[in-house]
Amino acid sequence: MKQIIRTDNAPQPIGPYSQAVSAEGKLLFISGQIPLKADGTMVGEDITSQTHQCILNIEAILTEAGLTFDNVVKTTVLMVNLSDFGTMNEIYNGYFANSKPARAAFQVGRLPKDVLIEIEAVAVF
Repeated sequence: MKQIIRTDNAPQPIGPYSQAVSAEGKLLFISGQIPLKADGTMVGEDITSQTHQCILNIEAILTEAGLTFDNVVKTTVLMVNLSDFGTMNEIYNGYFANSKPARAAFQVGRLPKDVLIEIEAVAVF
């Protein structure tokens, strides 16, 4: 059985998907988060502010589900320019320093709303 997880502390979906879905209360699948604030406004145009916002959105969804970054087992990072990888990696490490999940990172041609980064996550309960 699945349960939809929703919080007002992260941006609402901009398409036909959920912020996150719990599968059998064992896994939490968090949809890709782009650098929108909870009110739907975009943060800065640089990789630093955009990375922070993506991760803060993930944190808000984790909190709604009663979880923390320590519960995250896998992330996928999509970036428009892998030359920003070092900056993203340093910021990412600040949030996941205690419990590093498995991760994949890809350069893509374009992301929704022309943002620089999108991050999705999978967590365990």
